[in-house]
Amino acid sequence: MTQKKVVVVGGGVVGLCTAYYLSQEGHEVTVIDKGNLSSGASHVNAGYLTPSHIIPMAAPGMVSKGFRWMFKASSPFYIKPRLDKDLIQWGLKFMKSCTPEHVQRSMKAILDINLFSKQLYLEMQKSSHFDFHLETKGLLMAYKTSHAEKEEAEVVVQAKDLGLKIEQLSPEEVLKKQPGTSMDIAGAFWYESDAHSTPELFMQNLITLLTESGVNFVLEQEVTNFKLKNSKIQSVVTTRQDLKADEVVVASGAWSELLLKQLEIQLSVQAGKGYRLNLNKSTGISLPAILLEAKVAVTPMQGFTRFGGTMELSGINHKINSKRVTAIAKAAKDYYPQVLIPQEELANVKCGLRPLSPDGLPFIGRHSKCNNLVLATGHSMMGWSLGPATGKLVTELISNQNTTISIDRFTPERTY
Repeated sequence: MTQKKVVVVGGGVVGLCTAYYLSQEGHEVTVIDKGNLSSGASHVNAGYLTPSHIIPMAAPGMVSKGFRWMFKASSPFYIKPRLDKDLIQWGLKFMKSCTPEHVQRSMKAILDINLFSKQLYLEMQKSSHFDFHLETKGLLMAYKTSHAEKEEAEVVVQAKDLGLKIEQLSPEEVLKKQPGTSMDIAGAFWYESDAHSTPELFMQNLITLLTESGVNFVLEQEVTNFKLKNSKIQSVVTTRQDLKADEVVVASGAWSELLLKQLEIQLSVQAGKGYRLNLNKSTGISLPAILLEAKVAVTPMQGFTRFGGTMELSGINHKINSKRVTAIAKAAKDYYPQVLIPQEELANVKCGLRPLSPDGLPFIGRHSKCNNLVLATGHSMMGWSLGPATGKLVTELISNQNTTISIDRFTPERTY
């Protein structure tokens, strides 16, 4: 196999997993990131590995829910009103994708890539090179109302048809599984397939390993342009230097749409802001859960419990909306009566920008505009879960190998 000089743009979980598998194959890898690898969506997410998440974000009912929620600043889904051409185009594609047919076409592809990614995470965990927190305790989908129960029950039927094991639990059965704390719920569905991790530990572990493996990091430099010749990228231009490349991987998350405009590629990606707050004291919470009505994720991480959630489309910025933070803290108290989040934790909230594709599926694959460009972005709310799988699939493409799973549904040039 020909060893290549590969430039990966983006130092989040997708970019770093891509660098890992590329370096394992013997390629010469450079990772460019505009930050210093210590922040961003890959560091503030819920840490879920989510075979349970078989329904794409673009699904029937999302448009009507979106309209109900979009102008309420504390709602689970909020769009900051603004005249923005890219947002409007994204919104039209999103609405077009919210069909039963799209869901049916997408479920198996989403499940396959999630299961593949979980397998890769578990392989890494067993490897002597890695030391990070990952537990396979499943995931609770906890509900208070019959409406939320009914909605999730419809997903359960489809998930079971695809082979996932799911149990419906009473509050007493939930308490038996998680004796450390009681929940104020009507019940929960327990997806056995899922797992959870502590993102910061994995990221630190991976960065150390890549550095030791000879991966070159170009940090705190933005990519400003690409030099092309005969539909091939010759070099990637940053604020300080030109980096020659045989292959270029764009794994720049929420910034992908802006970056790709330099290559005259129109890729619809909106930044979906999510918030996280950590509770650095014992909560008794031992099972990860999604609080269905509130759309809040709860994860028992190594040394703390994380509460995260909300989807905010307000452009690329890291401004903290206190109303949204308060809504997450309120949900924690509503579902876990013994849990109180102190004011200092509310003040220490962080946010990250998820790259939302219009149809809820990632963009993974080559683009006809450039012979040596591979896209790895648009993972919506599954970026953490799909990091290793995406990295492995991109490496197989660059190494001219057959991909382990089909990536047809993820082609960057799909139409809506």
